Amino acid sequence: MHDTTMLLIELGAIILGLGVIGRFAGRIGLSAIPLYLLVGLAFGHGGIFELSASEEFIAIGAEIGVILLLLLLGLEYSASELVDNLRTQYPSGMVDFVLNATPGAVAALVLGWGPVAAVALAGVTWISSSGVIAKVLTDLGRLGNRETPVVLGVLVMEDLAMAVYLPILTTLLAGVGLMGGSVSLIVALGTVGLVLYVALRHGRLISKAVSSDNPELLLLVVLGLTVLIAGIAQQLHVSAAVGAFLVGIALSGEVAESAQRLFTPLRDLFAAVFFVFFGLSTDPGNIPPVLVPALILAVVTVVTKVATGWYAAQRAGISPRGRLRAGGTLVARGEFSIVIAGLAAGVATEIRPLATAYVLLMVIIGPLAARWTEPAVRALMPRLVPVSSGSSGQPPAGMREGSGTPSETAARADSPTQP
Repeated sequence: MHDTTMLLIELGAIILGLGVIGRFAGRIGLSAIPLYLLVGLAFGHGGIFELSASEEFIAIGAEIGVILLLLLLGLEYSASELVDNLRTQYPSGMVDFVLNATPGAVAALVLGWGPVAAVALAGVTWISSSGVIAKVLTDLGRLGNRETPVVLGVLVMEDLAMAVYLPILTTLLAGVGLMGGSVSLIVALGTVGLVLYVALRHGRLISKAVSSDNPELLLLVVLGLTVLIAGIAQQLHVSAAVGAFLVGIALSGEVAESAQRLFTPLRDLFAAVFFVFFGLSTDPGNIPPVLVPALILAVVTVVTKVATGWYAAQRAGISPRGRLRAGGTLVARGEFSIVIAGLAAGVATEIRPLATAYVLLMVIIGPLAARWTEPAVRALMPRLVPVSSGSSGQPPAGMREGSGTPSETAARADSPTQP
């Protein structure tokens, strides 16, 4: 009885605290992610006050948070949209990968952490935060800008690449031999390919089977299916996150839109729990030794993301000012960097404190870079960014229309724009 009482008290305090922190973050115009991480650091191992009764429950909630994050991400896209985006945006995706994964991989090797940690840290520095970027675009009133579809195209490429990257990382982290690793990787990639094929060919049938006019039944069926597939995927070394992502892709039309509305509050709750749990699992005393590497990585990857946005927007015929806005918008890292670090923490324990410090820096720098990159470069190098330059270009194929966040942005891409 005492343990149950303490569990309820700790959980109630945590959830109430998250609500207060989220409101405070919204008022000062920042993402709540770094504040959630700081709360976890304060109340975890080595923090100010260590939680004990609720730690196991929070760990399960964190797993659900990752699954719901990837499910909602998959619901944003249909399989055909992903294929179309791959055809049109793959050069930008390749540049994004080379410029932004390389610093993380090099840093891990220089620090002597080995090749597996290099693959994991490459993912941490590579993937931008869709959640933070969507909020920044809304806050800055850039939903209709010509460069916004380019930004979303890069994010879609990263999301699609995650379906291949995570199985590779999971196989490496499993520590199996060359033969066993090859078999696991083939099974993982085969599973991803099979689900994408089924989603392309029979997505409507799957959506029809899952569909229900009763919101309660729809929530139970989709949640149950997602958790089941996530568990099977993890058993096959594909990663639960990818399994949830593929379930989201397989659903389309009204079912996807209804599921988005139902699951968004749940995702926000459990995602916040996930960030807190990541902080709880990180000893604050391990962060100061990696603060300098994290700061160096932050500076380098700010530059590489701006370069990525510049290149992607240039391919679409956007003006220099729009290219800089695109690059600055892509700077933020967040939820996916933490997901990758969380997967790797069991094997490469050094990554957790470095990833925490890095994400804290990048989540704060990201909104500032989105706002100030273009005017700062224009002031320093006026010849590079002429004030009178126009912009053109059509929005790339990408996101499903009718949803409430990034896809809504793409749907509005043809509205009057800034230069």
